[in-house]
Amino acid sequence: MSSSTKVAGERPKPAQETAYRRASIAALPGGAFIEGRWETAGMTVEVRDPEDGLLLGEVCSSSPQDVRRAVAFIHRHLQEDDWALRDRREALERAAALLAEQDGRFAEIIAAESSKTITEAEREVRRCIETLRLSAAASSELVGETLAFEDSMAGANKIGWYNRKPVGIIAAITPFNDPLNLVAHKLGPALIGGNGVVLKPSGRTPLTGLAFVQLLLDAGVPAGRLAAVVSGPGVSEAIVTDPHVDLISFTGGPKTADRIAAAAGSKKILSELGGNNATIVCADADAGAAAKAIVSGAFGVAGQNCLSVQRVYVHISLFEEVLEKVVAGTSALRTGAKFDRATDIGPLITEAEARRVEDWVAEAKAAGATVHVGGQRRGAFYQPTVLSDVPADARVIREEVFGPVVSIAPFIQVNDAIHAANASEYGLQAGVFTESIGLALAIADKLHVGAVVINETSDVRIDSMPFGGFKKSGVGREGVKHAVREMTEPKSTIIKLAGSATRWQQLTATSERNAS
Repeated sequence: MSSSTKVAGERPKPAQETAYRRASIAALPGGAFIEGRWETAGMTVEVRDPEDGLLLGEVCSSSPQDVRRAVAFIHRHLQEDDWALRDRREALERAAALLAEQDGRFAEIIAAESSKTITEAEREVRRCIETLRLSAAASSELVGETLAFEDSMAGANKIGWYNRKPVGIIAAITPFNDPLNLVAHKLGPALIGGNGVVLKPSGRTPLTGLAFVQLLLDAGVPAGRLAAVVSGPGVSEAIVTDPHVDLISFTGGPKTADRIAAAAGSKKILSELGGNNATIVCADADAGAAAKAIVSGAFGVAGQNCLSVQRVYVHISLFEEVLEKVVAGTSALRTGAKFDRATDIGPLITEAEARRVEDWVAEAKAAGATVHVGGQRRGAFYQPTVLSDVPADARVIREEVFGPVVSIAPFIQVNDAIHAANASEYGLQAGVFTESIGLALAIADKLHVGAVVINETSDVRIDSMPFGGFKKSGVGREGVKHAVREMTEPKSTIIKLAGSATRWQQLTATSERNAS
C-alpha cells in the first residue's frame, strides 16, 4: 500500500469491534417477513462483513411461492382492513421516535454489514429519522379539489371532486450503499399513501432492512401492510411479475432496470439508476473551497454513492492549483477499519468490486492517464485515487465507477466544459463553482441533469427535494412528498343530480311537497 494515503491507526480492541458487528445477529428477528410473521426456516444465506469476511448473520433463501404468499396476504389485507390516514401518520411518527431511541444499534448494524464507517452510518440513521418525519408530514399531500363541472358543456347537473388514493402494492427493491435511508425513502411514502409494500433489500446488506421492518411493526404499522424477502432463485422475477404488484420502486443500475422493465411489462416503474456526476470549476472560483468539496464529494462511502463526484472540469487558469489541492486532500484521507473513528474510507462492498475498480484504473493508465495518488488495492479496500489526462473513452469517464476514483481535466471555454459534462449517458446531478451568479445560472440552464448545485459538488441532497435525473439516471422522482404523489393516483367521484331540472328546482319542489 502506498504511503501517500494513511491507514487508520488507533482502532477498537478486536473483541469490542466483533461485539459491535455481532449486534446485527441479535437484532434480526427472522430471515424473511411473510404473511404477517417472521420466518426462520431456510436461513441459509450468509451475510458477511466486507472488511474481513466476519459472519454477521443469515437470512432466508426464499422461493417464488413465498413471494406469491407474501403478496397475496397483503392484497387480502388491503381489501378487507382499513388503515386510516391519521393512524398511518402516527405510526410513522412513532417509528421516527423509536429510531432515535435505537440510533446507536442501527448505526452498528449498518457499519457492520456495509461499506460505511461508523461515522457515516450514524449520519445515515439521522437522515432516516428525518425521512420518517417527512413521510408522516406528507399526509398533507393526500388532498384533492373539486371538479369544475359548471364550466363544461358536459357538466350540467353534475358535481364532483377528486382525492388521492393508494396505487395498491409496491415492490421496493433497494441497494447496498444506503441500506436504511433508501429503504425508508420507499417504505415511508408508500405507507403514508395507504399502500402495502413488499421489500427486497440488497442481499449484501439485508440485516438493516429487516431490522427496520421490525421497527415499523413495533411503531404500529399493520403486519398486513408489509413483507420482506431477500434472496433465492426466481425471487426478483416473482416480485416484479406478480399480478397484484401495482408499482415497482427500484434503486440500482440501468442493466437491472432494463430487465425489470422487460419482465414487469405495463406496470408503473420508478427508478433511480445512478450517475456519472460532473463538477465544473470556473476561472473565478475559490480553488481551495472547490478542492475541499471535491475530495469530500468523491470519496464518501468509498465512492459508492450515486451522487459521488466522478468527473471534474477545471478552467485551465486554476487547473494546477485545484489538482494540487485535491491530491493533498486525498492523501490526507485515512483508509482502514470501519469502527475506528479515525477512518475516512472503508472497504468496497466486495473484493470483486475493488478488483473491478482496479481494472478500470489500470485500463485508463494504460491509455495514458496519470495516477496522482492512490491506485492500489488491498483486499476489498481501494485507495482513494485522483487521475488526470484520462481519455474520454475510458470507462472511468464513460461509466459510473461506483468506487473511490475522481478524474480531473482542464478546459478553456465554458461551453467545452458543459459539453463534456453533458456527454455522459447519465444525468443525475452536477456542481458548478463560480463567483458570478449570472454565469452559474447560465451553466445550470444548459446542464442536462436533475439538479445543479452552485458552489458545491453534485454530492448534495436533502430528503425532501425531488430526487432523480435525466437519461439513464432513472424515471420519476423520489424525495418524500414527490414519492407520495408517484405512489398515489387521483381518483374522481362524480354525482349526477336527478332529472334534467336544475338543483334549485329539485330542492324547491321537494320542499313544497313536504309542506303540503
